[in-house]
This record gives sequence, structure tokens and C-alpha cells, in this order.
Amino acid sequence: MYITCLDMEGVLVPEIWIAFAEETGIPELKKTTRDEPDYNKLMNYRIEILKEHGLGLKEIQETIAKIDPMPGAKEFLDELRTFSQVIILSDTFTQFATPLMKKLGWPTIFCNTLEVADDGTITGFKMRQENQKYHAVKALQSIGYDTIASGDSFNDLAMIKQSQAGFLFKTTDKIKADYPDIPAFEEYSELLAAIKNVIK
Repeated sequence: MYITCLDMEGVLVPEIWIAFAEETGIPELKKTTRDEPDYNKLMNYRIEILKEHGLGLKEIQETIAKIDPMPGAKEFLDELRTFSQVIILSDTFTQFATPLMKKLGWPTIFCNTLEVADDGTITGFKMRQENQKYHAVKALQSIGYDTIASGDSFNDLAMIKQSQAGFLFKTTDKIKADYPDIPAFEEYSELLAAIKNVIK
């Protein structure tokens, strides 16, 4: 039996930090896991910038409230869930993901948690475990599932490579060039067809 594991940002919804960077006019916050493979380093960098500008969870959540899933994402998920179990594996945080999961019809998501002070300042973050996407896929395989994985960034490569089938989706030209052996798609219809072809 197959479980399909999907990244969230860049695959189903726009990048939250890019949207927030545009909303606040702080270009430094546009950096994502497509640019910085070390997620801990990236998050500590973001937290420092938020402190410098006096911004906290409330401001980010106000931006997230305006974000809609990518065009076709909900329909893609709805169709995918008719023939495969689906888990979203994301390095985002529950405080960010919940309103977006509502808009996507409440799929299952495994993600992390922000540490937030009483005044709303983001003071840190708690990762469930290092390299959690890879370990989630390994754990699913250990209980008898085959996995299919798809994502767009450096932090998705481990789960894609570990899975029985893996696909890049809406990724960068650099990642496509560096990993030519991983099929890469731009449209949900292509990704859906590729996953169906594995499961059939």
C-alpha cells in the first residue's frame, strides 16, 4: 500500500516567508530552503530579522490569513486522496499551517512548533526531529508502506530519494540540473499522472 508524502510550501501553497517579505518590504526574509539547505541556520536568520524589525507571530499570521492555496492545489489533493493516502511533510510550524490546512480540506500534516513569548515575539522553534521528512518516510516504510514523495526544495531531497518513487515539483533550475535523475514537473496534472502510474 502506498502513502504519498508531499511538501507544503512551494507545492500546495505559496511560500509563507516570501509573502511576508513582500508584505513587510523586508527582502532578506525572501530566503527559503531553495536558497539555504541548512534549515536551522535559515530559521535563526529569520528570527534575528524579525527581532530587528519588532515583528512577531501576529504579523505573520495576518499575512497567512491572506494566502490561498496555489490554483488547482485543493483539486489535486482531493483527486490524489481518492486513490492514495496522503501526508504533508513540512518544515513549517503548526502556528502557520493550521489556516492553510483548513483551506486545503484538512489533510494530515506533520510539521514543527514555534516557541512564542507572551507578547507574540518568536523566540525559537522546536523541530520534531532533525531531517524529519526523511525519518517520517523511513518510519512509514518500517510499518509496511511504500512511499511516493514530492517537493520543491533541498530539504525534500532526502525523502524523495528514500521513497520508492519521487518527483520534483515547481522546483528551481539549479535543483533540476543538480538532480537530473529525479523527474520534475510543473503542473498538477503531470504529477497526478506520475503518481497514478506508480500506484496502478
